[in-house]
Amino acid sequence: MVTSIEALEERIESLRGRVRRARLAGDRELAAALRQELRSAEREWDEALEELAGNQPAQNVPPARGEQPASSAPGSPPGGASPAGVAAPGREGTGVAAGGLALPLREQVHQALTLLTVPAAPRLVSLVHEAFFAGAISGARLTSLRRDEERSFRAAPFARPYYLCAALTADLLAPARGVLAVSTWPMERRVIGPLSPRVDFLTAAIQVAESILRVSQPGPGALRLLWRFASNIPGGMTSGGKTNPRRVAGAAEAERGIHADADQAARTDAAQRARAQLNDAQQLFGTRLRGAPRSAAGG
Repeated sequence: MVTSIEALEERIESLRGRVRRARLAGDRELAAALRQELRSAEREWDEALEELAGNQPAQNVPPARGEQPASSAPGSPPGGASPAGVAAPGREGTGVAAGGLALPLREQVHQALTLLTVPAAPRLVSLVHEAFFAGAISGARLTSLRRDEERSFRAAPFARPYYLCAALTADLLAPARGVLAVSTWPMERRVIGPLSPRVDFLTAAIQVAESILRVSQPGPGALRLLWRFASNIPGGMTSGGKTNPRRVAGAAEAERGIHADADQAARTDAAQRARAQLNDAQQLFGTRLRGAPRSAAGG
């Protein structure tokens, strides 16, 4: 596995160089194809690293004085293992993962966005991370994170497997205020049209509900988050005001089906304009200089 990761890293570095040379030569078509191949390799790298990390023995970190070992905590699985599909929770509010290892902020945000699979505002990112991972994320820290990511990208393009970037508005291809996305997602998922906020809300509800279904004993934070979604989806709650994840997922899927085609058409049009008119950095972080004009076909 280590050899596989090293081979992927060499391939990623080679592809970055080829992307740079294609861009400098003015061959946008080749550069776009190479970027797609690069992002695929980066996803493979992420998956290989996750598999390698999952195969490592858990670090034997002794509990603090008076603290109960994870393996003997009430309701925890044998050996302290986390429920399938959800990372083991750490110390509340600290961003400390299972095994006592503190994750960088960008990785905590990446965890939450990966669970949601759609662009999200910092408040939702924080709630998801608190419900399913290692505690709440400070909104104040998220404010500067995207700017830091943009500076890092401009200093060394594609030097990281992923970047936390901006969702782009479909009309101006400008950064959507306070909405985060992941650079490895396709452009169609990172642009936001008129119906996209609702569609993404419903998608996030489905993802949260399905994540809860994979957990034998979901925590109160996850259940509160499910209730927040259910209360804003027709049919998401029973007449008695109760929720269950299957009901929420079904109600969200039913409404999403109404908007999905129109939303996808708007996103596809915006994504085509973005790829044709924006450079690499602008495709991730948007343009503030001017509105990107619509194509003649789009009116």
